[in-house]
Amino acid sequence: MPQAKLIESAQTARAAPPCAADSPVKIPGYLQETYRWAYLSEGWRRVLDRPSVVSAILWGNANRLMDTAIAEFEPGSHVLQTACVYGDFSARLARRVGAAGRLEVIDVAPLQIDNCRRKLADYPHVRLRVVDASRHDGAGYDGVCCFFLLHEVPEDYKRRIVDRLLASLRPGGKAVFVDYHRPRNSHPLRPIMRLVFRRLEPYAEALWRHDIASYATRAADYAWHKETYFGGLYQKTVAVSSGQ
Repeated sequence: MPQAKLIESAQTARAAPPCAADSPVKIPGYLQETYRWAYLSEGWRRVLDRPSVVSAILWGNANRLMDTAIAEFEPGSHVLQTACVYGDFSARLARRVGAAGRLEVIDVAPLQIDNCRRKLADYPHVRLRVVDASRHDGAGYDGVCCFFLLHEVPEDYKRRIVDRLLASLRPGGKAVFVDYHRPRNSHPLRPIMRLVFRRLEPYAEALWRHDIASYATRAADYAWHKETYFGGLYQKTVAVSSGQ
């Protein structure tokens, strides 16, 4: 779907009054106000949850970014995925972990968990739960994967999510964050992405100004490594627990 058309359609959807929630799970205000059209609408889910659409939104980089994230995790490991991802990312990660491992997928939106459960029906080693990543209190994971979540949440949520995910690692475990990053000044998509952010993704441009490590309260307890892709527009940041 062309970016301009996506912006126009999303603005129309956001202008409509919010739907009444059938689930007792509390949906964060930012999600209701900013992303209801994308993640709380069954109609839009059907449009967006296609590999071709995900690829278009990421300017043809979806497979590359998924592959580099998934490669960080070992077969047989216990991995937490924070937030459902449109397309086939979760199935790829489930295959990588394998039947000897465990994959847990959490999301604050019941609609997203139900959708992901359908897609992962053939993977019995996957567990899905409705959980707010900023309140997750699990521990002992070999790895956690945060794939394009941070750009969608306000600054206070970014800090809470990063801290919660890092705290959930076992000694020596790793957290993998894949998200947007400040592109080089000459990047031809820079003005387009700035427009997209300001129209649709109001919390995303913060990742152009701040390193993901800066959101961690105890960043010094982890070894950090960052790689950028596609002229700097995307990043993979990995934090490895010191094991203390």
